[in-house]
Amino acid sequence: MSAPRSAPRLLALDTATDTVHLALVLGADVLVRALPGGAQSSAALLPAIRGLLAEGGLALRALDAIAFGHGPGAFTGLRTACAVAQGLAVGAERPLLALDTLAALAESARQQGQPVAIGDAVWSVLDARMGEVYAARWCRGADGGWTADRSVALYSPAALAEAIEQAPAPLAGNALAVQAEVLGPLAARLGLATWPAAVPEGGALAVLARVAQGRGAWIDPALALPLYVRDKVAQTTAERAAVRAAATVAVVGAA
Repeated sequence: MSAPRSAPRLLALDTATDTVHLALVLGADVLVRALPGGAQSSAALLPAIRGLLAEGGLALRALDAIAFGHGPGAFTGLRTACAVAQGLAVGAERPLLALDTLAALAESARQQGQPVAIGDAVWSVLDARMGEVYAARWCRGADGGWTADRSVALYSPAALAEAIEQAPAPLAGNALAVQAEVLGPLAARLGLATWPAAVPEGGALAVLARVAQGRGAWIDPALALPLYVRDKVAQTTAERAAVRAAATVAVVGAA
């Protein structure tokens, strides 16, 4: 790969959540898009990318690299982002940049006003459904990028609360609303700032993509993979029955 240019031209996309986020980096300028995710996202994604490139007056082959949020997040969304980015990169003969969706939450919080100095940390907490949370604690680097000081992991609310107790930092992400009964009192007791509206938005993706390009963190499109973290998407019939039975016992015990 050639050395990164000082005014990079990058396309970034993330489909890990209920909203599809896009960014087109044109040097210091950024064009962003947000559109509904879910089942219709794959059909709308390519037209949105074409529209964004047209607005920027840029052909796909004129990009320096294509960046995608590799997760964690919704399984279908992760596969969509990876497949679309791979297809575009192969067709345009461009390299890929894999971005951490949870790092984008930390950067989103910073852009929304959370003061984060070099070396400061933010906990990114993303609802994983099934009563669990994808989370990681991110530290901001001198180049504006983010590095996890522990592996991205899947937590129960109780386990996450314990981890935050051990290494307190502001919290960013939609799990603050979904797990409000646990994370709300914890943040209040520890005096932690919270940013429940932090999402992997275009502005945050642009920062991560610039940093990854500056670091020369290109990957061969053939090697691109989603970061699933969870190894299954749904509970088995037996697990669902066990949950219902436990709920019934809890209700009877509380009566």
